[in-house]
Amino acid sequence: MPAQQRRGRPVWFPRLTVRGGMFLVTGAPLLLYSLVSNQRDLLFVACLLLVVPVVAVAYVSVRPVRLQVTRTFHPPVVAAGGETTVALTLCNLSSRAVTGLRWRDAAPEALAVPPGATLPGLDRFEGGAADGADTVHLDYRVTPRRRGVYPCGPALIGQPDPFGLTVGEWTVGEPQDLVVTPRVTDLAGRGLESVRGDGEVPERLRHVHHNSDQLIAREYRPGDQLRRVNWPATARHGEIMVRQEEEQSKPRARLVFDTALHGRRKRMPGPGGHQVLRHDPAFDVAVELVASVGAHLLEAGYQLDLIELGPGRLAPASARAGGGLRGDPGDVRELVFREPGEVRSLLVLLAGIEPPDPDESADPDEPPDPDEPADTHEPAATPGPASAAGATRPADAAGATGRPRMPLSPLGRMLPTFAVLVDIDAQDTDELAHLASRSRSSVAFVLDPMNPESVARLRDAGWRCVRLQTARDIPGAWVAAVGERQAADDGA
Repeated sequence: MPAQQRRGRPVWFPRLTVRGGMFLVTGAPLLLYSLVSNQRDLLFVACLLLVVPVVAVAYVSVRPVRLQVTRTFHPPVVAAGGETTVALTLCNLSSRAVTGLRWRDAAPEALAVPPGATLPGLDRFEGGAADGADTVHLDYRVTPRRRGVYPCGPALIGQPDPFGLTVGEWTVGEPQDLVVTPRVTDLAGRGLESVRGDGEVPERLRHVHHNSDQLIAREYRPGDQLRRVNWPATARHGEIMVRQEEEQSKPRARLVFDTALHGRRKRMPGPGGHQVLRHDPAFDVAVELVASVGAHLLEAGYQLDLIELGPGRLAPASARAGGGLRGDPGDVRELVFREPGEVRSLLVLLAGIEPPDPDESADPDEPPDPDEPADTHEPAATPGPASAAGATRPADAAGATGRPRMPLSPLGRMLPTFAVLVDIDAQDTDELAHLASRSRSSVAFVLDPMNPESVARLRDAGWRCVRLQTARDIPGAWVAAVGERQAADDGA
């Protein structure tokens, strides 16, 4: 999983080339030998070899050149594995012409930007058109393989001395973010073919009530579109009435995403000998699955409620709260996507999400040894009559993992519910089991790190659990999920 890249401006500092280093390596011992042997000619040569690199460093340290750079991406948002073009425009703001400079773009290794190249000569600043002789247009292509938000830039301008002994490099411009969204896998069917959302409600009402204008009309509210005005009902009531059926006929689904990873965390060797979290590969698959299911439902005309199973990571920092299924009562926990055109917004939010740090999700009493038999998953307590009736839990009670329990947030009407689970703990399992009773149908896509006890508990609560390990399993998992739903509907 690509981490959010650090932003940092490269430090400008002149450095010696190989030729400049050879001048110093040769001049230093020659100076000592000339002093010992009292040979003035050698002393002059030694001093020359030592002084010239110093003068060259002073030469490149003076930066009379002023440049301005603008950077654009075409397209500005690209899917992982796709190609985008980075276009730069450099303008010379100095009063003299510029030649002999080199340029390169600073970027993370994942973008694989091309190495430095010679910058074409620029005339002195003219202040005219953007394509004048004082301006040059450069571009290169990148193909990011993994999702993330990558800072591209600033541009690095290098100035060598005439003798090639030193080179100075300084930054021009500011970094800009290239958004790389997760891959979207095409899923079979259109939406939830066998599962009706709210779209069947108006049709049932028409069969029961012949005079449906009285039933489905409501008073006008600020923000309602004029095309929803119900003129016959408006004439009868003497005030503006709008058709309620158009709002009810919009199918709707709920998608729960495990962004907290409250379950047991393990470590495994990563590339280069680094340690990576066991959940990172599975979390990346989960992000791609959420993107695929969300895009599939939105493009089919569904309204999507996206809920995080933990502290908000998708919403902007100013709007984050306690979590999707927990938090203060009355807080809005879901991100709502209403139109097919909002697929891009969903993918952009998923582009930069990262798994939590170990200290954010791991039990503080968990032993660090991954081979330790101790397990933070504890058997879930049998729900009593209060929990079976939907009573909220006390906020000051401790859960099975030692984390404070928070009351379940009100999730509104019963909807078809999907859950993408990476690794949950006993408390998350209890809350999802309770959510199944508040859902029209429940399907959980279970990733490899999930604890078998949690999966069994969810199945007992009514969840249909579909396992998958890699992104290649997504199409088959979706077919299995929708097929099971269809069989259940037919049996009902």
